[in-house]
Amino acid sequence: MNYGQPTFGSDDHLALPGEGRSKRRWWIIGTAILAVLVLVGVYFAMSGGKKDGSAAAEGGGKTEQLPTVSVAIPGRQTSARIISATGSLAARREMPIGVAGEGGMVTRVLVEPGQWVGAGQVLATVDRAVQTQTGASLAAQVNVARSDAAIAQSELDRAQALVNRGFISKADLERKAATRDAAVARVRVAQAQLAEQNARTGRLDIRAPAAGLVLTRAVEPGMVISSGSGTLFRMAKGGEMEMRAQLSEADLVGLPLGVSAQVVPVGGDTSFSGQVWQVSPVIDPTTRQGIARIALSYNPALKPGGFASATIRRGSTDLPQLPNSAIQSDTKGNFVYIVGNDNKVARRAVKLGEVSDNGVAIAEGLAGNERVVLSAGAFLNAGQKIKPVLQKTQG
Repeated sequence: MNYGQPTFGSDDHLALPGEGRSKRRWWIIGTAILAVLVLVGVYFAMSGGKKDGSAAAEGGGKTEQLPTVSVAIPGRQTSARIISATGSLAARREMPIGVAGEGGMVTRVLVEPGQWVGAGQVLATVDRAVQTQTGASLAAQVNVARSDAAIAQSELDRAQALVNRGFISKADLERKAATRDAAVARVRVAQAQLAEQNARTGRLDIRAPAAGLVLTRAVEPGMVISSGSGTLFRMAKGGEMEMRAQLSEADLVGLPLGVSAQVVPVGGDTSFSGQVWQVSPVIDPTTRQGIARIALSYNPALKPGGFASATIRRGSTDLPQLPNSAIQSDTKGNFVYIVGNDNKVARRAVKLGEVSDNGVAIAEGLAGNERVVLSAGAFLNAGQKIKPVLQKTQG
């Protein structure tokens, strides 16, 4: 028996220093791998929950969040139909005045533009020295013819007294009667010639054919005028003016006579009342326009030849009216979106009427009791469901 030697058994042996360090290293590695696996599992679990929550949130938005859109019930409003136009001012009945007689040298001009004259009033006089002498000669011939007629009548009277006594035959009496008749006829011829000359002399004066306003004057003293001299004066009969408004073919159709209009000359702010008294029966094939003539009373501010604007009241309409923002258009035409009882929008084709400060009148397509989308129509589609908010339209 050896007492100084260590004893080794099968179960209780002493571990070597290298074996302990190896086991600790494997324990650390295993613990780290387990921790990583736990973290990965937690990460995937959390990310999956977020995706499910987001999907649920998106699904809820599609079914619950609807666009809020303003709508209105337009009703029907009575408003005046207004037509705007431009055109020139002119005399309603312009009278060009020229030489009516043979003419001559002008001696006096008695009127100026802007002056009122009466019917038959002398506007200018022409030298009549020659015509006066001719008239005096004819007047003398009348007196000679009257003297001859008086002598013939006296001879006839004496012959009638002698024929009863038998001194003169009836044949001589008839000859004297014929001589008297010829003398009387010569008197009438001379008188007619004198009257003709006096009429010619009277036509030398340039006279106003009717009462009115002198617009222009194109003659001065000393001018020699004749029937080929053209227009010497222009007058507005009665001083009445008019505006010749240029209107489109569509505006002229059905435009009644007598409708009221307001005319404002360019450069001024005063409005003058008038009435449409004539509508052109002809349309210009180039401009597709015609003329509506608006009668105006005389006013110094209305200058013939000037430019003016007009608003014509064509009548009144009873139609739905909408703001411009409610009107949409595309290649198919103008339309609006209306909202049904299920709050879905539907397209409705419309025909536009008059445009005014109150909005656009809808001539066709709406009855006035529909809910119409006021704005945001460009961002909507037919059949789309919305959340309508009713607003009041301006009356």
